[in-house]
Amino acid sequence: MVDVAGAQEFISTNHRAVMATFRRDGRPALSPVTVGLDDAGRVTVSTRETAMKVKHLRRDPRVAITVFTDGFYGEFVQVEGTADIVALPEAMELLVDYYRRISGEHPDWDDYRAAMERDRRVIVRFAIERAGPNVSG
Repeated sequence: MVDVAGAQEFISTNHRAVMATFRRDGRPALSPVTVGLDDAGRVTVSTRETAMKVKHLRRDPRVAITVFTDGFYGEFVQVEGTADIVALPEAMELLVDYYRRISGEHPDWDDYRAAMERDRRVIVRFAIERAGPNVSG
């Protein structure tokens, strides 16, 4: 059984994931992503503002992410919530924090910041409203 706190603990040390958003016709759109957590325990993802997942989330903010270990098979968690998209320039320090929490210190923060602007990066974040799995088959 996984609750919100258990999911947050898992995500704090496992960052490989697949994000599900919803196309206009209701079908899911799946994207590989790297996930982290912010100070408030919200799930965070960095992506390009032009990515389809961002367009989908602006129309329909429902999101689900399955997070798994580097080995892929084995333990995993699924979390769901309502996405908030933070664009530049407000997103810059969130992007720095996202990188630090997942990868540590960057060798050149000026270069990192320039890349975030060049790529038009945003932060997608959401509070975990539901976590699992809570049933074993």
